[in-house]
Amino acid sequence: MSKKTPEITHPPTERAFLVGVNLRSESGLLSLDESMAELALLCETAGLEVVGETIQNLDSPHPDTFIGSGKVEEIKILAEENLANVIIFDNELLPRHQRELEQRFESVRVLDRTALILDIFAQHASTREGALQVELAQYEYRLPRLTRAWTHLARQAGGGGGRTGSVGGVGLRGPGETQLEIDRREIRHRIAHLKEEIEKVRAHRSNYRAQRKRAHIPIVAIVGYTNAGKSTLLNRLSKSNVYVANQLFATLDPTTRRVSLPGGHISLFTDTVGFIQKLPTQLIAAFRATLEEISEADLLIHLVDITHPNALAQFKSVQQTLIEINAGHIPVITALNKIDRLKNPPSLEEYTNAIPISALTGQGLPELLNAIEQELFETFVPVYVRLPYQQGQLISLFHEEGHVETVEHDRHGVVMRGQIPLRLLARFQPFLQPAKSSSPR
Repeated sequence: MSKKTPEITHPPTERAFLVGVNLRSESGLLSLDESMAELALLCETAGLEVVGETIQNLDSPHPDTFIGSGKVEEIKILAEENLANVIIFDNELLPRHQRELEQRFESVRVLDRTALILDIFAQHASTREGALQVELAQYEYRLPRLTRAWTHLARQAGGGGGRTGSVGGVGLRGPGETQLEIDRREIRHRIAHLKEEIEKVRAHRSNYRAQRKRAHIPIVAIVGYTNAGKSTLLNRLSKSNVYVANQLFATLDPTTRRVSLPGGHISLFTDTVGFIQKLPTQLIAAFRATLEEISEADLLIHLVDITHPNALAQFKSVQQTLIEINAGHIPVITALNKIDRLKNPPSLEEYTNAIPISALTGQGLPELLNAIEQELFETFVPVYVRLPYQQGQLISLFHEEGHVETVEHDRHGVVMRGQIPLRLLARFQPFLQPAKSSSPR
């Protein structure tokens, strides 16, 4: 009698019902319909099946349920009809809103956009660094949301509490400590440990960046909305094989590759984590070590999926995020990607310093590389800086790479005026003094 080969079984796909709230007091770069479409894509990336959605227009959030009791009952009925096991809000819910909604919806789980993005990051974290950063973001998100309903609330002292004569033994009588309090304390300890480990990663990355700066090799960071094609572009330019997938947040960890520019110069290109509208603040904080790869770069390539219906809104969203992570001062070249899918050339009017390209076919990449080389090695900007004597490396760098016009010494440091390559401007930014500007040569 032949043995049957056991079949591999997979857990059933969870069914998600989406809720969007249009708060008239708030305005975003995407419309509510566009934001809901993006939420559906996030669900697909997380492995969820979207079975329905609803929207609600409000002047301000309801203090208890965020959406009001009537809407809660309507969603409860719709979720039951569609056999949904999870209800996902496009807005970030306050802990009190989430607790109340979980009680109202009973057996159906309640998530918000932030929790969904954190879950996707957890699925895609393939390195120790990525796993550490995602775990920290998840714990910091969950800590204020711990509730008594979330734990089993067993009392350590047993059922007798503090009553006289209760069983428990010497040293065990009294009210004890709830499981909730234990959970909170353990999570705080875990958060502290994760921050220590991430700080080590941050120091390690900082040392690598210092070595690259000492070698005077410029760093170019590729930034953009998630799924804009950053990894494909890095692969094409560096002839490497960074993981690529047609999904949101396919890569989380920055990857750096050497790229040869047309004039023979060498630069380091870094592929970074993709941005998204309403990027959770916990992620920005936890991924500080990774995002520093952007803020410490000499030049940014802002990659835009020009075929996306919300390309301009995504472009502006990334610009806002760059300012939030203190990278708004770094020179930027905008690369309008995926032009091979367009019938007509894209309009460049709305985009700063834009070059149409296709990372997949290579179209426009020679023009992009020429522009990068010009920005890094041929464009000089006038500067007037006061450098403390402790900044000897910057003083030497000004003499080696720039054109020094005047040098003065005082008790605070060295005052230097002249021109430096645009790629070095970010390093001198903290020491700039007011001066009359002239056009770059």
